[in-house]
Amino acid sequence: MWATLLLLAALAALALGLVAHRLLAPAGNPFSQPPLERPRPLVTDQRARDRVLKRGFSAQRVPPELDAVVIGSGMGGLAAAGTLAKVGKRVLVLEQHDQAGGCCHTFQERGCEFDVGLHYVGQMHEGSMLRVALDQLTEGQLCWHRLPDPYDEVTLGPRCYRLRAGKTAFVTTLEEQFPNEKEAIREFMRISKVASRHVALLALLKLVPRWAAELLLRTGLLYWISPVFRLAATNHSEAVARLTADRDLRALLAYLFYGTAPQDSSFLVNVLMVHHYQRGAWYPRGGASEIAFHTVPLIERAGGAVLVRAPVTRILVSPAGAAVGVTVQKGPGEEEVQIFAPLVISDAGVFNTFGKLLPAPLRSHPGIRSRLAMVRPGMGSFLVFVGLRGSAAELALPATNFWIYPHNDLDAMMTRYAALSRDDVPENLAMMFITFPAAKDPTYEQRHPGRSCMTILTMARYEWFEEWSGTRAKHRGPDYQRYKLAIAQGLLERALQRFPHLRDKVEFMEAASPLTNQHYLAAPHGEMYGTEHDLGRFNPAVVAALRAETPVKNLYLTGQDVFCCGVAGALHGGLICASAILGRLIYLDLLLLKKKIKRRRGRQAA
Repeated sequence: MWATLLLLAALAALALGLVAHRLLAPAGNPFSQPPLERPRPLVTDQRARDRVLKRGFSAQRVPPELDAVVIGSGMGGLAAAGTLAKVGKRVLVLEQHDQAGGCCHTFQERGCEFDVGLHYVGQMHEGSMLRVALDQLTEGQLCWHRLPDPYDEVTLGPRCYRLRAGKTAFVTTLEEQFPNEKEAIREFMRISKVASRHVALLALLKLVPRWAAELLLRTGLLYWISPVFRLAATNHSEAVARLTADRDLRALLAYLFYGTAPQDSSFLVNVLMVHHYQRGAWYPRGGASEIAFHTVPLIERAGGAVLVRAPVTRILVSPAGAAVGVTVQKGPGEEEVQIFAPLVISDAGVFNTFGKLLPAPLRSHPGIRSRLAMVRPGMGSFLVFVGLRGSAAELALPATNFWIYPHNDLDAMMTRYAALSRDDVPENLAMMFITFPAAKDPTYEQRHPGRSCMTILTMARYEWFEEWSGTRAKHRGPDYQRYKLAIAQGLLERALQRFPHLRDKVEFMEAASPLTNQHYLAAPHGEMYGTEHDLGRFNPAVVAALRAETPVKNLYLTGQDVFCCGVAGALHGGLICASAILGRLIYLDLLLLKKKIKRRRGRQAA
């Protein structure tokens, strides 16, 4: 027994030494200094914004001597490209849509502006790790507006609960609404604190050499290092059932819905999502497109470019099996343009990357097939964009986000909803999320006077729309339009029941189905959150396998599929990708910068 323990200790010491050598490499630090310039006035001239966000692809605009090419300009792609640009790498980002940003882009319709994916972000308080990272990528030009309390309102059938920001206020508000569940709430918050402190170990597991990760998994040492790995592999419904018998509280601890029923989801993920907003919720001044608008110049100054209307059709692979570039084909019948680079980074998701873009022989590679077998596509989404006559102030629109559920059994709700036949969906809509971007952005009235908007979201199975999957956007036929409109009108009616004073203020309505996401976001099954966030995906063995490095040499993944869903999850996917490429633990660089900023503020305050 002692010999075995000594052997394991020796192996662990060797692994740690090798890992430290790799992750603390002397490569350039991308995050050495805080931004030098204060935020400039908001750019509202649309032509000026289009010159940054809508620069179209042509072979002549491809920079020479590229260091890397990135497929997709979502948060993960921009984060990886921006980080590499900060150490002088020349990076080309290729976006198939007509503007950069992925789920962080916005669109305008009849005088209104809508966000499509960024509804609000947590942990953006001054000095937070997430804030420091985004300030680095946008050079300090992004301004964040904190939403007033309550930032979220959750309806469970006839009962309504509100959430307020702040370490103490968050807990106090919960305890006031659940006076008999104080012990359960405090235990959940204790677990939340542990999870938030240890979650970086999930990123580290994706960065250590595969053999070291496999050693930790096979020996069981991983579970001795931190409880976070057991939390990741724990069923959420079972975990909260051990905490409390109150069904409303159980539902409230899983209200941030991303398409996976609590019984199928990881307790860790739901704990971290609640914790993410514990300090409050923020929205970017000027809307979600501000992220790309201020990251693109950073990439360009290093000699790179972000080009749109540039659909990547293939990843080029050398005879030795290494990624060497990509091909772009702007349209059917047009000539393919080959672009060569020593590194290829994909923000297109694992299914597009491994299942479509790689050459057919490589798709059958055992390492590729095993990774695809570990995950499945997430559930699609259905959004309704509602234009309103009148400003947010005139219509008394709240900045609060509204999560509305028919009852408190989210597992039963999701099971029944997912099993619906296509024709039964419009009359049996389940959860819905309502938000008012015009009320969250203090510049909205300045940019869109006399107008405001409402966005409604629910989850939707791709299979309900699959019949029309081979049709062109905006030309899918009257049956598709009728079906989409029936769902949209059902959601709008429910929203107007909640906000009846808006009934005569609705000017227009647009809807986006999973096929819309498939077209504009290149999401294979219309999913907004990448691969399914089920319990299997967060099994530590799968966490270790779904990393930035791939079985194809010089091909890397970034974005949501590398870490987790949402803006923060995709950003971390980009940071993990950049760490793997640079051979440097850039999270340590961020931590040191965070401390430097804190010391500087302390001196200024004194």
